[in-house]
Amino acid sequence: MTTFPLPEGLPSGRGVPAGSPVMWYADKMPYAPLLDVWTRAQRQQDATGLRPILCYADDDHPDSLDLAETAAVDLEAELERGWLEDRRRRLAWRAEPSAPPEIPEDLAEFIEPWEDDPGPPFDRWPGLAPATLPASGVDPDEAARAAIFAHLMHEGEPGISLGLVKAARSADIPAVIGWRAEAHLPLLCALLRSWEDRFGARVVAAIGSTLYVSVASPPRDERQAAHVALEHLLTTADNIVDDPPTPFPRYAASLVDAPLWRFWWD
Repeated sequence: MTTFPLPEGLPSGRGVPAGSPVMWYADKMPYAPLLDVWTRAQRQQDATGLRPILCYADDDHPDSLDLAETAAVDLEAELERGWLEDRRRRLAWRAEPSAPPEIPEDLAEFIEPWEDDPGPPFDRWPGLAPATLPASGVDPDEAARAAIFAHLMHEGEPGISLGLVKAARSADIPAVIGWRAEAHLPLLCALLRSWEDRFGARVVAAIGSTLYVSVASPPRDERQAAHVALEHLLTTADNIVDDPPTPFPRYAASLVDAPLWRFWWD
């Protein structure tokens, strides 16, 4: 039983968590019907207040995060603190780099050495990356559909299903469903709100500990991309800071014209 009316034409599913559901899950279903239902739900989202997201049908979410915690985040101040800490660590390492791990001789020929990472190219806090949304002319919801069809679903993901979340905006979906992984959720949702406003971002999938975000107006050149990549770095997502250890310039270059951003935490 759900606490909100569902649109017609949905497959079988259930509300979660039990007792006081904040979202509805479809039962596992083939990709083609899933994409059709996702599209219909998205086109009705302003009328229903239910925003679609791709997820695992058997995910269990804890309690929702109070959105007041997201609203209370001073985003630029928090990001500047994170940048200062990251810069402090990098400068300390450059002053006294740790010795690289020893690689056994029988493995050395198969392991490429890590590239040096110069880090973000800023010697002072640059502020938030400027908005690019007005320049694109792409509707953010159309961009979300395109990202799912062309990128996310093309890769394939066993067990993927559809969720409908009672959320005022896409950026609030992780907080409403209590999606956590190891991310700092209030900061992440504040950043998602800002990306929604500046770049036409939409949360399109929360699959396990990985969050997928479509982008209607991504950075168009490497200068813009470096500024946006700094904000990605400050999410502390593992795919950016730890696995693989991609040098910052190469990661930033990968964001140029990229319509889908991916973040995961262990």
